[in-house]
Amino acid sequence: MKRKLILFLILFSFAFVNAQSKKINFVQYKLDNGLNVILHQDNTTPIVAVSILYHVGSKNEDPDRTGFAHFFEHLMFEGSPNIKRGEYFKSIESAGGELNANTSWDRTYYFEILPSNQLELGLYMESERMLHLKIDSVGVETQRKVVKEERGQSIDNRPYGTVIEKIFNHAYKVHPYRWTPIGSVQYIDQAKLDEFIGFYKKFYVPENATITVAGDIDIAKTKAMITKYYGDIPKGKEAIVRPKMVEPAQTAEVRDIIYDNVQLPLVIEAYHMPAQGTPDYYALSMLTTLLTGGESSRMTKEIKDKEQKALQVGSFPFPLEDPGLFVAYGFANGGIKAEDLEASMQKEIDKVMKELITENEFQKIKNQVETDYVTRNSTMAGIAENLANYFVYYGDANLINTELQRFMKVTREDIKRVANKYLTKENRVVLYYLPKSAEKK
Repeated sequence: MKRKLILFLILFSFAFVNAQSKKINFVQYKLDNGLNVILHQDNTTPIVAVSILYHVGSKNEDPDRTGFAHFFEHLMFEGSPNIKRGEYFKSIESAGGELNANTSWDRTYYFEILPSNQLELGLYMESERMLHLKIDSVGVETQRKVVKEERGQSIDNRPYGTVIEKIFNHAYKVHPYRWTPIGSVQYIDQAKLDEFIGFYKKFYVPENATITVAGDIDIAKTKAMITKYYGDIPKGKEAIVRPKMVEPAQTAEVRDIIYDNVQLPLVIEAYHMPAQGTPDYYALSMLTTLLTGGESSRMTKEIKDKEQKALQVGSFPFPLEDPGLFVAYGFANGGIKAEDLEASMQKEIDKVMKELITENEFQKIKNQVETDYVTRNSTMAGIAENLANYFVYYGDANLINTELQRFMKVTREDIKRVANKYLTKENRVVLYYLPKSAEKK
Protein backbone atom coordinates (compact mmCIF):
# COMPACT_ATOMS: atom_id res chain seq x y z
CA MET A 1 0.00 0.00 0.00
CA LYS A 2 1.60 3.21 -1.16
CA ARG A 3 -0.24 5.60 1.17
CA LYS A 4 2.15 7.85 3.08
CA LEU A 5 1.22 7.93 6.71
CA ILE A 6 2.16 10.05 9.72
CA LEU A 7 5.56 9.17 11.13
CA PHE A 8 5.93 10.36 14.69
CA LEU A 9 9.13 12.19 15.57
CA ILE A 10 10.31 9.68 18.11
CA LEU A 11 10.66 7.05 15.38
CA PHE A 12 13.15 9.26 13.58
CA SER A 13 14.97 10.03 16.80
CA PHE A 14 15.64 6.37 17.44
CA ALA A 15 15.56 4.98 13.91
CA PHE A 16 18.96 3.38 14.29
CA VAL A 17 19.72 1.55 17.51
CA ASN A 18 23.18 0.42 18.47
CA ALA A 19 24.88 -1.57 15.71
CA GLN A 20 23.60 -5.10 15.88
CA SER A 21 26.82 -6.75 16.93
CA LYS A 22 24.88 -7.99 19.92
CA LYS A 23 22.57 -10.96 19.61
CA ILE A 24 18.91 -10.32 18.92
CA ASN A 25 17.10 -12.37 21.54
CA PHE A 26 13.54 -13.49 20.97
CA VAL A 27 10.87 -15.81 22.32
CA GLN A 28 9.02 -18.02 19.87
CA TYR A 29 5.99 -20.23 20.42
CA LYS A 30 2.76 -21.39 18.80
CA LEU A 31 -0.84 -21.11 19.99
CA ASP A 32 -3.14 -24.13 19.91
CA ASN A 33 -4.86 -22.72 16.82
CA GLY A 34 -1.55 -22.75 14.91
CA LEU A 35 -0.69 -19.05 15.13
CA ASN A 36 3.08 -18.55 15.22
CA VAL A 37 4.27 -15.90 17.66
CA ILE A 38 7.71 -14.25 17.88
CA LEU A 39 8.51 -11.65 20.56
CA HIS A 40 11.63 -9.49 20.81
CA GLN A 41 12.11 -7.26 23.84
CA ASP A 42 14.20 -4.11 23.57
CA ASN A 43 13.36 -1.43 26.11
CA THR A 44 15.86 1.09 24.74
CA THR A 45 13.17 3.32 23.25
CA PRO A 46 9.39 3.57 23.85
CA ILE A 47 8.48 2.09 20.47
CA VAL A 48 6.84 -1.18 19.52
CA ALA A 49 6.37 -2.78 16.11
CA VAL A 50 3.43 -5.13 15.67
CA SER A 51 3.45 -7.12 12.45
CA ILE A 52 1.61 -10.05 10.99
CA LEU A 53 2.78 -12.03 7.98
CA TYR A 54 0.22 -14.14 6.14
CA HIS A 55 1.91 -16.80 4.05
CA VAL A 56 -0.11 -15.99 0.96
CA GLY A 57 1.02 -14.05 -2.07
CA SER A 58 0.25 -13.90 -5.75
CA LYS A 59 1.72 -17.36 -6.34
CA ASN A 60 -1.17 -18.84 -4.30
CA GLU A 61 -3.80 -17.41 -6.62
CA ASP A 62 -5.98 -19.05 -9.24
CA PRO A 63 -4.52 -18.10 -12.67
CA ASP A 64 -7.99 -16.86 -13.60
CA ARG A 65 -8.23 -14.70 -10.49
CA THR A 66 -4.86 -13.00 -10.23
CA GLY A 67 -4.59 -9.97 -7.97
CA PHE A 68 -6.51 -11.42 -5.01
CA ALA A 69 -3.60 -11.27 -2.54
CA HIS A 70 -2.92 -7.62 -3.39
CA PHE A 71 -6.65 -6.86 -3.31
CA PHE A 72 -6.76 -8.10 0.27
CA GLU A 73 -3.89 -5.82 1.18
CA HIS A 74 -6.47 -3.07 0.62
CA LEU A 75 -9.59 -4.88 1.77
CA MET A 76 -8.08 -5.64 5.17
CA PHE A 77 -8.47 -1.97 6.08
CA GLU A 78 -12.24 -2.01 5.56
CA GLY A 79 -12.98 -2.67 9.22
CA SER A 80 -14.94 -5.26 11.19
CA PRO A 81 -18.18 -5.43 13.18
CA ASN A 82 -16.32 -3.56 15.93
CA ILE A 83 -14.27 -1.16 13.78
CA LYS A 84 -16.21 1.12 11.48
CA ARG A 85 -15.20 1.58 7.87
CA GLY A 86 -12.44 4.19 7.69
CA GLU A 87 -11.61 3.95 11.39
CA TYR A 88 -8.62 1.64 11.08
CA PHE A 89 -6.24 4.36 9.98
CA LYS A 90 -7.75 6.96 12.30
CA SER A 91 -7.35 4.76 15.37
CA ILE A 92 -3.67 4.03 14.77
CA GLU A 93 -2.75 7.54 13.69
CA SER A 94 -4.58 9.19 16.59
CA ALA A 95 -2.54 6.96 18.91
CA GLY A 96 0.67 8.43 17.46
CA GLY A 97 1.45 5.50 15.19
CA GLU A 98 1.82 4.57 11.57
CA LEU A 99 0.71 1.51 9.65
CA ASN A 100 1.09 0.01 6.23
CA ALA A 101 1.03 -3.22 4.27
CA ASN A 102 2.65 -4.82 1.25
CA THR A 103 2.16 -7.84 -0.98
CA SER A 104 4.71 -9.98 -2.79
CA TRP A 105 4.67 -13.19 -4.77
CA ASP A 106 5.07 -15.13 -1.49
CA ARG A 107 3.41 -13.21 1.35
CA THR A 108 1.13 -10.39 2.49
CA TYR A 109 2.52 -8.31 5.35
CA TYR A 110 0.81 -5.85 7.69
CA PHE A 111 2.39 -3.74 10.40
CA GLU A 112 1.85 -0.98 12.91
CA ILE A 113 4.58 1.05 14.61
CA LEU A 114 3.31 2.55 17.83
CA PRO A 115 4.35 4.16 21.09
CA SER A 116 4.83 1.18 23.38
CA ASN A 117 1.92 2.17 25.61
CA GLN A 118 -0.34 1.48 22.62
CA LEU A 119 0.77 -2.14 22.12
CA GLU A 120 -2.63 -3.54 23.03
CA LEU A 121 -4.29 -1.36 20.40
CA GLY A 122 -2.10 -2.85 17.66
CA LEU A 123 -2.75 -6.41 18.80
CA TYR A 124 -6.48 -5.78 19.01
CA MET A 125 -6.70 -4.22 15.55
CA GLU A 126 -4.88 -7.12 13.89
CA SER A 127 -6.97 -9.71 15.72
CA GLU A 128 -10.18 -8.01 14.60
CA ARG A 129 -9.40 -8.42 10.94
CA MET A 130 -8.11 -11.95 11.35
CA LEU A 131 -11.24 -12.99 13.22
CA HIS A 132 -14.01 -11.24 11.31
CA LEU A 133 -12.97 -8.86 8.57
CA LYS A 134 -15.89 -7.00 7.04
CA ILE A 135 -16.25 -8.26 3.46
CA ASP A 136 -19.34 -6.76 1.86
CA SER A 137 -20.33 -5.31 -1.47
CA VAL A 138 -19.59 -1.74 -0.38
CA GLY A 139 -16.02 -2.52 0.65
CA VAL A 140 -15.34 -4.73 -2.36
CA GLU A 141 -16.60 -2.15 -4.84
CA THR A 142 -14.65 0.60 -3.10
CA GLN A 143 -11.42 -1.37 -3.30
CA ARG A 144 -12.03 -2.42 -6.90
CA LYS A 145 -11.83 1.27 -7.78
CA VAL A 146 -8.76 1.81 -5.60
CA VAL A 147 -6.89 -1.11 -7.18
CA LYS A 148 -7.75 0.07 -10.69
CA GLU A 149 -6.47 3.55 -9.89
CA GLU A 150 -3.30 2.16 -8.36
CA ARG A 151 -2.60 -0.01 -11.37
CA GLY A 152 -3.24 2.88 -13.74
CA GLN A 153 -0.98 5.28 -11.85
CA SER A 154 1.89 2.92 -11.04
CA ILE A 155 1.92 0.59 -14.06
CA ASP A 156 -0.30 1.21 -17.07
CA ASN A 157 0.14 4.97 -17.39
CA ARG A 158 3.67 5.29 -16.07
CA PRO A 159 6.82 5.19 -18.22
CA TYR A 160 8.57 1.84 -17.73
CA GLY A 161 5.69 0.92 -15.42
CA THR A 162 5.23 -2.55 -16.89
CA VAL A 163 8.88 -3.58 -16.46
CA ILE A 164 8.36 -6.06 -13.61
CA GLU A 165 5.34 -7.62 -15.29
CA LYS A 166 7.20 -8.03 -18.56
CA ILE A 167 10.25 -9.52 -16.88
CA PHE A 168 8.26 -12.16 -15.02
CA ASN A 169 5.83 -13.15 -17.76
CA HIS A 170 8.74 -13.60 -20.15
CA ALA A 171 10.85 -15.56 -17.65
CA TYR A 172 8.17 -17.93 -16.30
CA LYS A 173 5.89 -20.15 -18.35
CA VAL A 174 4.72 -22.70 -15.75
CA HIS A 175 5.33 -21.36 -12.26
CA PRO A 176 2.80 -18.86 -10.83
CA TYR A 177 5.55 -16.26 -10.57
CA ARG A 178 4.61 -15.60 -14.18
CA TRP A 179 2.08 -13.02 -12.98
CA THR A 180 2.85 -10.21 -10.54
CA PRO A 181 1.10 -9.24 -7.30
CA ILE A 182 -0.78 -6.31 -8.81
CA GLY A 183 -2.71 -8.89 -10.84
CA SER A 184 -5.32 -8.30 -13.49
CA VAL A 185 -8.07 -5.70 -13.23
CA GLN A 186 -10.14 -7.93 -15.51
CA TYR A 187 -10.14 -10.79 -13.00
CA ILE A 188 -10.82 -8.52 -10.02
CA ASP A 189 -13.79 -7.11 -11.92
CA GLN A 190 -15.11 -10.58 -12.70
CA ALA A 191 -14.79 -11.92 -9.15
CA LYS A 192 -17.93 -12.30 -7.06
CA LEU A 193 -18.31 -11.44 -3.40
CA ASP A 194 -18.30 -15.08 -2.30
CA GLU A 195 -14.93 -15.62 -4.04
CA PHE A 196 -13.33 -12.92 -1.88
CA ILE A 197 -14.93 -14.42 1.22
CA GLY A 198 -13.58 -17.84 0.25
CA PHE A 199 -10.04 -16.50 -0.23
CA TYR A 200 -10.18 -14.86 3.19
CA LYS A 201 -11.45 -17.97 4.95
CA LYS A 202 -8.76 -20.10 3.33
CA PHE A 203 -5.66 -17.97 3.81
CA TYR A 204 -6.37 -15.46 6.59
CA VAL A 205 -6.36 -18.04 9.34
CA PRO A 206 -4.10 -18.46 12.42
CA GLU A 207 -2.15 -21.44 11.10
CA ASN A 208 -1.13 -19.42 8.03
CA ALA A 209 0.02 -16.40 10.03
CA THR A 210 3.05 -15.30 12.02
CA ILE A 211 2.68 -12.39 14.42
CA THR A 212 5.83 -10.61 15.53
CA VAL A 213 6.12 -7.98 18.23
CA ALA A 214 9.41 -6.14 18.67
CA GLY A 215 10.34 -3.28 20.96
CA ASP A 216 9.57 -1.89 24.37
CA ILE A 217 7.51 -4.76 25.74
CA ASP A 218 7.21 -7.05 28.73
CA ILE A 219 7.27 -10.63 27.44
CA ALA A 220 4.84 -12.07 30.00
CA LYS A 221 2.31 -9.26 29.59
CA THR A 222 2.56 -9.45 25.80
CA LYS A 223 1.94 -13.20 25.86
CA ALA A 224 -1.17 -12.61 27.95
CA MET A 225 -2.44 -10.02 25.45
CA ILE A 226 -1.83 -12.34 22.52
CA THR A 227 -3.74 -15.14 24.25
CA LYS A 228 -6.55 -12.69 25.00
CA TYR A 229 -6.94 -11.48 21.42
CA TYR A 230 -5.88 -14.50 19.37
CA GLY A 231 -6.27 -17.62 21.50
CA ASP A 232 -9.94 -18.17 20.66
CA ILE A 233 -9.68 -17.53 16.92
CA PRO A 234 -10.57 -20.86 15.27
CA LYS A 235 -8.36 -22.66 12.80
CA GLY A 236 -9.28 -22.58 9.15
CA LYS A 237 -11.47 -25.33 7.76
CA GLU A 238 -9.70 -25.70 4.42
CA ALA A 239 -6.26 -27.21 3.84
CA ILE A 240 -3.68 -24.79 2.44
CA VAL A 241 -1.83 -26.43 -0.44
CA ARG A 242 1.36 -24.72 -1.55
CA PRO A 243 2.12 -24.50 -5.28
CA LYS A 244 4.26 -27.42 -6.42
CA MET A 245 4.96 -26.32 -9.98
CA VAL A 246 8.62 -26.26 -10.97
CA GLU A 247 9.68 -23.95 -13.76
CA PRO A 248 11.53 -25.97 -16.42
CA ALA A 249 15.13 -24.98 -17.05
CA GLN A 250 15.35 -22.31 -19.73
CA THR A 251 17.37 -23.56 -22.69
CA ALA A 252 17.32 -20.61 -25.06
CA GLU A 253 17.59 -16.88 -24.71
CA VAL A 254 14.28 -14.97 -24.75
CA ARG A 255 14.30 -11.51 -26.32
CA ASP A 256 11.65 -8.89 -26.78
CA ILE A 257 11.25 -5.18 -27.46
CA ILE A 258 8.60 -3.11 -25.71
CA TYR A 259 7.77 0.22 -27.29
CA ASP A 260 6.59 2.52 -24.55
CA ASN A 261 6.00 6.17 -23.74
CA VAL A 262 9.66 6.63 -22.75
CA GLN A 263 12.51 8.84 -23.85
CA LEU A 264 15.59 6.77 -23.03
CA PRO A 265 16.21 3.14 -23.96
CA LEU A 266 16.22 0.69 -21.07
CA VAL A 267 18.08 -2.62 -21.26
CA ILE A 268 17.06 -5.42 -18.89
CA GLU A 269 18.70 -8.80 -18.43
CA ALA A 270 16.99 -11.34 -16.15
CA TYR A 271 18.68 -14.64 -15.33
CA HIS A 272 17.08 -17.56 -13.54
CA MET A 273 18.66 -18.15 -10.13
CA PRO A 274 18.10 -20.40 -7.08
CA ALA A 275 15.67 -19.61 -4.28
CA GLN A 276 16.67 -17.40 -1.39
CA GLY A 277 18.60 -19.14 1.34
CA THR A 278 20.53 -21.48 -0.95
CA PRO A 279 24.36 -21.20 -1.02
CA ASP A 280 24.44 -19.94 -4.60
CA TYR A 281 21.87 -17.27 -3.76
CA TYR A 282 24.36 -15.64 -1.39
CA ALA A 283 27.13 -15.72 -3.98
CA LEU A 284 24.88 -14.18 -6.63
CA SER A 285 23.70 -11.53 -4.19
CA MET A 286 27.33 -10.56 -3.56
CA LEU A 287 27.90 -10.50 -7.31
CA THR A 288 25.24 -7.80 -7.71
CA THR A 289 27.15 -5.75 -5.13
CA LEU A 290 30.33 -6.15 -7.17
CA LEU A 291 28.60 -5.04 -10.37
CA THR A 292 26.49 -2.11 -9.22
CA GLY A 293 26.71 -1.73 -5.44
CA GLY A 294 27.78 1.89 -5.14
CA GLU A 295 29.77 4.45 -7.08
CA SER A 296 32.94 2.35 -7.08
CA SER A 297 31.23 -0.77 -8.45
CA ARG A 298 32.35 -2.20 -11.78
CA MET A 299 29.42 -1.37 -14.04
CA THR A 300 28.96 2.06 -12.47
CA LYS A 301 32.59 3.06 -12.93
CA GLU A 302 33.02 1.60 -16.40
CA ILE A 303 29.67 2.03 -18.15
CA LYS A 304 28.27 5.10 -16.43
CA ASP A 305 31.37 7.11 -15.57
CA LYS A 306 34.07 6.10 -18.06
CA GLU A 307 32.14 5.12 -21.19
CA GLN A 308 29.17 7.37 -20.33
CA LYS A 309 26.82 4.98 -22.06
CA ALA A 310 24.36 4.81 -19.17
CA LEU A 311 22.52 7.34 -17.10
CA GLN A 312 22.07 4.62 -14.49
CA VAL A 313 22.96 0.95 -14.09
CA GLY A 314 21.84 -1.51 -11.46
CA SER A 315 21.53 -5.15 -10.54
CA PHE A 316 19.74 -7.06 -7.81
CA PRO A 317 18.49 -10.54 -6.94
CA PHE A 318 14.76 -11.07 -6.47
CA PRO A 319 14.75 -12.91 -3.11
CA LEU A 320 11.86 -15.31 -3.67
CA GLU A 321 10.71 -18.42 -1.84
CA ASP A 322 11.02 -20.49 -5.02
CA PRO A 323 13.76 -19.99 -7.64
CA GLY A 324 13.82 -16.34 -8.65
CA LEU A 325 15.68 -13.95 -10.91
CA PHE A 326 18.99 -12.11 -11.02
CA VAL A 327 18.31 -8.81 -12.79
CA ALA A 328 20.74 -6.34 -14.36
CA TYR A 329 19.57 -3.16 -16.08
CA GLY A 330 20.79 0.03 -17.62
CA PHE A 331 19.16 3.30 -18.74
CA ALA A 332 20.98 4.49 -21.85
CA ASN A 333 22.30 8.00 -22.13
CA GLY A 334 20.88 10.17 -24.89
CA GLY A 335 22.08 9.04 -28.29
CA ILE A 336 23.26 5.62 -27.07
CA LYS A 337 21.68 2.59 -28.68
CA ALA A 338 20.32 -0.23 -26.56
CA GLU A 339 22.59 -2.69 -28.37
CA ASP A 340 25.69 -0.71 -27.43
CA LEU A 341 24.66 -0.51 -23.78
CA GLU A 342 23.93 -4.23 -23.70
CA ALA A 343 27.36 -4.96 -25.13
CA SER A 344 29.03 -2.98 -22.37
CA MET A 345 26.96 -4.75 -19.71
CA GLN A 346 27.92 -8.11 -21.19
CA LYS A 347 31.60 -7.13 -21.19
CA GLU A 348 31.50 -6.62 -17.42
CA ILE A 349 29.74 -9.95 -16.87
CA ASP A 350 32.31 -11.68 -19.07
CA LYS A 351 35.11 -10.29 -16.92
CA VAL A 352 33.64 -11.91 -13.82
CA MET A 353 33.32 -15.19 -15.67
CA LYS A 354 36.95 -15.18 -16.79
CA GLU A 355 38.86 -13.71 -13.86
CA LEU A 356 38.73 -13.87 -10.08
CA ILE A 357 37.77 -10.57 -8.53
CA THR A 358 40.56 -8.88 -6.59
CA GLU A 359 41.05 -9.35 -2.88
CA ASN A 360 40.44 -5.63 -2.41
CA GLU A 361 37.12 -5.77 -4.25
CA PHE A 362 36.10 -8.84 -2.31
CA GLN A 363 36.78 -7.17 1.03
CA LYS A 364 34.76 -4.12 -0.02
CA ILE A 365 31.85 -6.38 -0.94
CA LYS A 366 31.99 -8.15 2.41
CA ASN A 367 32.09 -4.82 4.23
CA GLN A 368 29.10 -3.56 2.29
CA VAL A 369 27.12 -6.75 2.87
CA GLU A 370 27.83 -6.52 6.59
CA THR A 371 26.76 -2.88 6.69
CA ASP A 372 23.52 -3.66 4.84
CA TYR A 373 22.85 -6.59 7.17
CA VAL A 374 23.28 -4.43 10.27
CA THR A 375 21.12 -1.68 8.80
CA ARG A 376 18.24 -4.07 8.13
CA ASN A 377 18.25 -5.01 11.81
CA SER A 378 18.67 -1.50 13.17
CA THR A 379 14.99 -0.63 13.76
CA MET A 380 12.21 -2.41 15.58
CA ALA A 381 10.23 -2.52 12.33
CA GLY A 382 13.16 -4.17 10.55
CA ILE A 383 13.71 -6.71 13.31
CA ALA A 384 10.02 -7.65 13.40
CA GLU A 385 9.89 -8.16 9.66
CA ASN A 386 13.13 -10.11 9.46
CA LEU A 387 12.17 -12.45 12.29
CA ALA A 388 8.91 -13.24 10.48
CA ASN A 389 10.62 -13.70 7.11
CA TYR A 390 13.33 -15.98 8.45
CA PHE A 391 10.81 -18.16 10.22
CA VAL A 392 8.29 -18.41 7.37
CA TYR A 393 10.72 -18.83 4.48
CA TYR A 394 13.61 -20.66 6.15
CA GLY A 395 11.97 -22.24 9.19
CA ASP A 396 14.59 -20.60 11.42
CA ALA A 397 13.98 -17.18 12.97
CA ASN A 398 17.47 -17.27 14.49
CA LEU A 399 18.94 -16.60 11.06
CA ILE A 400 18.51 -12.97 12.09
CA ASN A 401 21.65 -13.62 14.15
CA THR A 402 23.49 -16.02 11.86
CA GLU A 403 22.65 -15.34 8.21
CA LEU A 404 25.63 -13.02 7.85
CA GLN A 405 27.84 -16.09 8.33
CA ARG A 406 26.34 -17.56 5.16
CA PHE A 407 27.44 -14.50 3.21
CA MET A 408 30.88 -14.62 4.79
CA LYS A 409 31.34 -18.24 3.64
CA VAL A 410 31.19 -17.12 0.01
CA THR A 411 34.60 -17.09 -1.69
CA ARG A 412 35.97 -15.27 -4.72
CA GLU A 413 35.90 -18.62 -6.50
CA ASP A 414 32.19 -18.97 -5.68
CA ILE A 415 31.41 -15.63 -7.30
CA LYS A 416 33.22 -16.63 -10.49
CA ARG A 417 31.54 -20.05 -10.45
CA VAL A 418 27.97 -18.75 -10.11
CA ALA A 419 28.57 -16.17 -12.82
CA ASN A 420 29.52 -18.97 -15.21
CA LYS A 421 26.70 -21.23 -14.05
CA TYR A 422 23.78 -18.81 -14.10
CA LEU A 423 24.66 -15.71 -16.16
CA THR A 424 24.51 -17.53 -19.47
CA LYS A 425 22.67 -16.36 -22.54
CA GLU A 426 20.44 -19.45 -22.71
CA ASN A 427 19.33 -18.81 -19.11
CA ARG A 428 18.20 -15.24 -19.56
CA VAL A 429 15.51 -12.88 -20.77
CA VAL A 430 16.64 -9.68 -22.49
CA LEU A 431 14.18 -6.85 -22.85
CA TYR A 432 14.58 -3.50 -24.53
CA TYR A 433 12.26 -0.62 -23.65
CA LEU A 434 12.38 1.81 -26.55
CA PRO A 435 10.51 5.02 -27.37
CA LYS A 436 7.38 4.53 -29.42
CA SER A 437 8.92 6.75 -32.06
CA ALA A 438 11.49 4.01 -32.72
CA GLU A 439 8.81 1.49 -33.72
CA LYS A 440 8.68 0.74 -37.41
CA LYS A 441 5.35 1.59 -38.96
